[in-house]
Amino acid sequence: MSEGWVRDLEAFLAAADRGERRRLDESTALVTALEEIVLGGPRRHTRAEVVQLAGLSDEEGVRLWRALGFPEVPDDAVFFTDRDVQAASMLGRDPAAAAIPADVREAMLRAVAQSVSRLAEWQIGMLARMLADRAGQVSAEQAVEFTAGLLPKLELLQVYIWRRHLAATMSRFVVGGIQDDPAADTAAETRTLSVGFADMVGFTRTTRRRSPAELSEMIEHFEASTTDVITECGGRLVKTVGDEVLFVTDEPAGAAWLALRLRDRVRREPSLPPLRIGLAAGDVLLRFGDVYGEPVNIAARLTTHARPDTVLVDREVAHGIEDDERFSVRRLKPLQVRGYRHLQPYLLRERGDGG
Repeated sequence: MSEGWVRDLEAFLAAADRGERRRLDESTALVTALEEIVLGGPRRHTRAEVVQLAGLSDEEGVRLWRALGFPEVPDDAVFFTDRDVQAASMLGRDPAAAAIPADVREAMLRAVAQSVSRLAEWQIGMLARMLADRAGQVSAEQAVEFTAGLLPKLELLQVYIWRRHLAATMSRFVVGGIQDDPAADTAAETRTLSVGFADMVGFTRTTRRRSPAELSEMIEHFEASTTDVITECGGRLVKTVGDEVLFVTDEPAGAAWLALRLRDRVRREPSLPPLRIGLAAGDVLLRFGDVYGEPVNIAARLTTHARPDTVLVDREVAHGIEDDERFSVRRLKPLQVRGYRHLQPYLLRERGDGG
């Protein structure tokens, strides 16, 4: 690495210490140095060289790069590292990878890339804040040393978490039964589940009154609280999107219990606005970790029409818990919403709960 990165980083940290945001050109020594740390080496190859060394066709190389979510690279640009060649060679030459149909392989790469992109954005933001907080306490060399030492630990932790989730999902898959339809999409599975949305009330108004730092803290608190309750109650978090969380459970009773506990948890959090929650049950399509189908749409519609601090459920959930002594449901006036002219909602309560 050239010595210019030290001056760039010192200037970057000094600007952060003054509360300024300093933007650097992609070609600066600092950007190059950090990139080499992350990618494990310098840029050495053009796209044509990677494709040739990996044994891929030019069309395959373009499709796979796009599936990863990256923009086109000029043919004559020395942009790729030895690790890019290694990864492309695995996709092009490894028998196990070659056995995966091309469309499934690209869909898998897209799904992984979308999740990892969000994770990378958060991690770099976290690292930048940590370095900014220490701007007056660490030298440029110490900041780079800290970054280089942290990355392998993050990598090991991510692999551990991935394997743990892989094992849990595999167990559910085996218990639930394997599809025997040869025409079924190998990346998708249809299952009967209960789906829930939980949405923070008045989030848009709240964002106007809070600074970016306060908003970030509120969202972090929301995600931590909802994740705790979802996992404690045996549900599975599908995704969070700003002020909303999507979860699933195997049974309607589990979803009802989870929703009420989620409502109660947020009630006790003075920094969070109340929730409105919608539940629906039925057959859903599971594809690359996300869920699709009518229950997802119905749960979203019910959430939109729920009053603050309440839980609305559809007919399937209401019937699924009618013999459960923990719950009571009250039939409400049918809703006319987009896609559903007579959507029948039920107000869910815990027995003995007047709220």
